[in-house]
Amino acid sequence: MSPNSSEQAVKPQILVITGISGAGRSTAANTLEDEGWYVVDNIPPQMLGSLAQLVKESPGTLPKVAVGIDIRARRQLADLPEAINKLRASDIDFSMLFMDAADKDIIARYEAQRRPHPLQQGGLVAEAIAEERRIFAGLQEEADYVIDTTGMNIHQLAKKVRETYAPGKERLVNITVMSFGFKYGTPSDVHYMADMRFIPNPHWVPGLRAQTGQDAGVRDFVFAQDGTEEFISNYIAALQPVIAGYRREGKLYATFAIGCTGGKHRSVAVSEEIARRLSEIEDVNISVHHRDMGRE
Repeated sequence: MSPNSSEQAVKPQILVITGISGAGRSTAANTLEDEGWYVVDNIPPQMLGSLAQLVKESPGTLPKVAVGIDIRARRQLADLPEAINKLRASDIDFSMLFMDAADKDIIARYEAQRRPHPLQQGGLVAEAIAEERRIFAGLQEEADYVIDTTGMNIHQLAKKVRETYAPGKERLVNITVMSFGFKYGTPSDVHYMADMRFIPNPHWVPGLRAQTGQDAGVRDFVFAQDGTEEFISNYIAALQPVIAGYRREGKLYATFAIGCTGGKHRSVAVSEEIARRLSEIEDVNISVHHRDMGRE
């Protein structure tokens, strides 16, 4: 059965994700979860029948379920072929994805993570991989789809999984525009940071000190200054290819930080305007956070 079959649009789906440890099963599962699948990790094969019954009884609640089964369940793997045959004979849209990669790539990934292979038990990783391949040999032949992740990074694998199981779906990039005050410290978890201290400070203008960048008086003052509009226009133009690149790479969350001295006037007014203009870009979700606006 093709993973892109139109039948999947009308039947509840169960997808079993299995394969060689280190080939990318967790990345595939995480990607599917981001796409709205309900993901269950490493359940015993004997529970697949009960899960299928639950899906059939609640198709609207659990329309797409991905089940991870790996070598940790090796004592129950003997029962997996029978469970799969029963699901194939049911009215569930069932399929199985097998993850694989060249031994050299798997060894390199375990070395980079400094974690042992589940079957290693003090021996060599290569020996553990060979044993796992022996155990999974028949199962791979039963798979509906095999993804070989040799030479792939996690972003390339995520893209491959989305192309296979969520084709044509546009990716929403979730962007937080954060204002902050440099005197309270720079935020740590941001992707781009801009400094508005080149704009005269409304703090020193009579009648504006008690206001914030959300008030009309402060906004008018900030946008009347030389360089403000030029900066925002150029900044938006610079961010557009960045956002497009984030979408291609599957990076769906980003924070752009806009700072001034106290995080109350200039950064707030500019953040609000940047967020407004970014919201005009297709397939983005914009939120605004004013970290320090309420401080004295």
